[in-house]
Amino acid sequence: MKKYSTALVIGGGAFGTSIAYVLAQNFNSVVIKVRNKSSYDELKSHQNKRYLPNKTLPENIVPALSWEQVDESSQGELEVIVSGLPTAGLVPFFEENSSPIIYQLMKKVPFISLTKGIDPKSLHLPDEIMEDYIGMFKDQVYYLSGPSFAAEILDKQITLVSLAGRNREELLKVCDMLHTPFFKAVPTYDIKGVLLGGALKNILAIAGGIIEGLGYNHNTRAAMIYRGIVEMLRFGVVFNARPETFYGLSGMGDLILTTTGDLSRNKSFGKELAKGHSAEEILAKSTSVVEGYKTTQAAYLLAKKYAIRAPLFTGLYEVLYKGKKPEEVLVDMMDEPSKFDSFL
Repeated sequence: MKKYSTALVIGGGAFGTSIAYVLAQNFNSVVIKVRNKSSYDELKSHQNKRYLPNKTLPENIVPALSWEQVDESSQGELEVIVSGLPTAGLVPFFEENSSPIIYQLMKKVPFISLTKGIDPKSLHLPDEIMEDYIGMFKDQVYYLSGPSFAAEILDKQITLVSLAGRNREELLKVCDMLHTPFFKAVPTYDIKGVLLGGALKNILAIAGGIIEGLGYNHNTRAAMIYRGIVEMLRFGVVFNARPETFYGLSGMGDLILTTTGDLSRNKSFGKELAKGHSAEEILAKSTSVVEGYKTTQAAYLLAKKYAIRAPLFTGLYEVLYKGKKPEEVLVDMMDEPSKFDSFL
């Protein structure tokens, strides 16, 4: 008998499925709610071929197409809800599904968000988007981010992530739900820092892919990571995030992973850009969400709005949305006069 009874994961993407796998170590049953029959059928056969090919899921992970099926599988008793939705999917989901989520939140069920991004229209982070729908339950909402490739989690590679929340006692309980011999959530109160790190590192992963695709190597990547952290800290000042968060798992840790590893969707997108393909062309062929693409636009608009000095983020925006050549951005940055470091 496992420690907990039933967990619900919303969305059958790669990361949501990997967290379902983590929860399956501690829960008798993990229900993954999906939107289409093909995903349902794959999960029914204990696979997720689209996002995690050649991986077998445990039998206590079960799919559901409707809330009725969720209730049937959980017998109406959930102990945690995990949202694996992309940033663009948050508003449509809550517009249609607020009632069953609020019903569970009223029963004190914790809600974990895996979303990493910034909405380019409202310039809101995930916590601000959800404020409109479940703001009265904000003390029950937690935000997970950190260096974690989904496929490696299923391979039981040791993985550490940050989990941000407001209530110390409940935060530690949720960390326990996620704790396994290969996966550990480290608690923090810095929600804004964790969300900014998770969002902005996706942009820098694209930059890392471009740099690698252009033939640059370790020195250049290290320079980019350094510049990226400096600019991330400037965004952090605007949102009152803690500087140390950007040097932790959801900042520096995730940034190193996505710029050096070969499993990052955002980095792969950047490598294709370096080959001369347009962003639209690459996205049309992609089967996964490249969060960094729209987040680049959002970061550019935030930098303009708050006068944040961010030449690396601005340069990547010009590459993705204005057709500027990456080589020109590198020349512009290297031509800047030398200055003492400033995070303001």
